[in-house]
This record gives sequence, structure tokens and C-alpha cells, in this order.
Amino acid sequence: MLANYIQRVHHVAIICSDYAVSKAFYTDVIGCRVIAENYQPGRESYKLDLALPDGTQIELFHFASAPARPSYPEAQGLRHLALSVTNIESARHALVEQGVNCEPIRLDPYTQQRFCFFADPDGLPLELYEVLDAADTLE
Repeated sequence: MLANYIQRVHHVAIICSDYAVSKAFYTDVIGCRVIAENYQPGRESYKLDLALPDGTQIELFHFASAPARPSYPEAQGLRHLALSVTNIESARHALVEQGVNCEPIRLDPYTQQRFCFFADPDGLPLELYEVLDAADTLE
């Protein structure tokens, strides 16, 4: 079984519509650290490698002619990216202070954990998910 060999999620790849806006969002608002930044003139494409505090990476791509991908209504495919936080009120407040529109904090009826959604500049749904106990990360 593959799960016997998996350590953790290494990275998530996101294709953005406006490179400068998305780069600022993921570095200045979310607080990702830049690992590497590359531009390929022949493809008119950018690739920005970012790191979250736990080492999980986000690959941010920009292609000049990438088509839009619908997020709403619920479409098949990856639904959202959830970021684990220990204090959801403080994390949500940090986003709101930077002008990010956040949904109200809700309670997951199955796990009893609190969460709220917001979106990146392209409307990609992102979630803050409060984890108070280390056992909660192993669901």
C-alpha cells in the first residue's frame, strides 16, 4: 500500500492569473517564505516556490494564456487548501486586517473543530482549520 511510504504532502501547485498580485498575497498576507523564483521567457511563465512554516511547499505558476477554472458552483477536482492554525480568531483577524474577506468561523459537525474560508486573489478557496490537539492532525 502506498500509504506505507508517504511521509507528508510535499507541495500544492497553483496556477494564478496575475503573478504580482498572487505573489504578494502568498508572501505578504499568508506569510510564505520564497524558496526560488524562476521566469522562462520562451514560455512566458513564472514559477515561484514558496514554503509554509512546517515545510510544506506551494508552487505558484503563471502562464500567459492559462484558462480560468471555475470554483463555484462546486466543481469536480481539488476543492480547497486547508491551513492548520492553533488560534483561529487571531489567524482570521490577521487576514481581515490585511483586507481579506473571510467567512464567519463555523464548527465542523463531525470533528467539532472550528474553521473558516477565505479566497486567494483568483478565488481559490482557502480554509483556516483550528487544530488544538496533535491527534487532530492524524484524521
